[in-house]
Amino acid sequence: MKFDNVLVVGGSGFIGRHLVATLAARGVRVTVPSRRRERAKHLILLPTVEVVEADVLVRGTLERLAAGKQAVINLAGILHGDFQRVHVELPQAIVNACRTAGAKRLLQMSALGATGGAPSEYLRSKAMGEDAVLAAADLEVTVFRPSVVFGPEDHFLNLFAMLVRFLPALALACPEAQFQPVYVGDVAHVMAAALGEKETFGRRFDLCGPRRYSLRELVDYVCAVTGRRRIVVGLPHWASLAQAWMLEHLPGRLMTRDNVRSMQVPNVCGDPNAVPPGLVPQAIEAIAPSYLAPLGSRARYPQLRWRARR
Repeated sequence: MKFDNVLVVGGSGFIGRHLVATLAARGVRVTVPSRRRERAKHLILLPTVEVVEADVLVRGTLERLAAGKQAVINLAGILHGDFQRVHVELPQAIVNACRTAGAKRLLQMSALGATGGAPSEYLRSKAMGEDAVLAAADLEVTVFRPSVVFGPEDHFLNLFAMLVRFLPALALACPEAQFQPVYVGDVAHVMAAALGEKETFGRRFDLCGPRRYSLRELVDYVCAVTGRRRIVVGLPHWASLAQAWMLEHLPGRLMTRDNVRSMQVPNVCGDPNAVPPGLVPQAIEAIAPSYLAPLGSRARYPQLRWRARR
């Protein structure tokens, strides 16, 4: 079946803007709800995209938005806040809306490491959301579980680039936490391609890049690419929790204790059978310099030194 009319919940976010653009490039009509239309103005100019000002957490909104759609994609997620409402109740509400509207196809964005026994509420709630959508046997559901996602406008590498720009030294929580970052363009491509692939129905897929890194290695790489030498001090677990407790009480909440607990679980792919067919992931080194590196003829020298471990 060809899917040419799709609702994307969470489409105005980082991953959403890339997925919506990918779908629009394929001629798919996409509806993107946003509580404030201004936040999705970057999508308005796409020819097949309609941005609707709506709050999907309000009863009846999802049913109205899903009417006439062939598929629904749920990208909604938060790193702190009301996990139960966003990660559990919203997927359940989307399942009900799909049934009411007659939309049979559902793609769900989860997270690598999500299990019921995970140490963080974030990962446990993501697992509950996965179970809720996969339990809908009358729908054609696919779940995607990415590692940390990088790309232009990301809130991961760009965050560290901002910190090393202003701080002479960095106290790094969970320095040995393991990640396998995946490029946002690869995530968008895989999800868009999966819409019409029957082989993906009822399955979970892990999304990772080609290489594993510790968090310290990623911060060192950001320093190298941006041309800034900084002292990076790795914190033990107790100090990581203490730092997160302090940051929880500051505007912006750069980190929480639940984030620290999430990083106790290696954020890497282990099962080759869980990787979607056709995924040829791009490396950080091939993409990140295009949006992190400073301008100038000498900009590549720090990157080359980092690669050579000098």
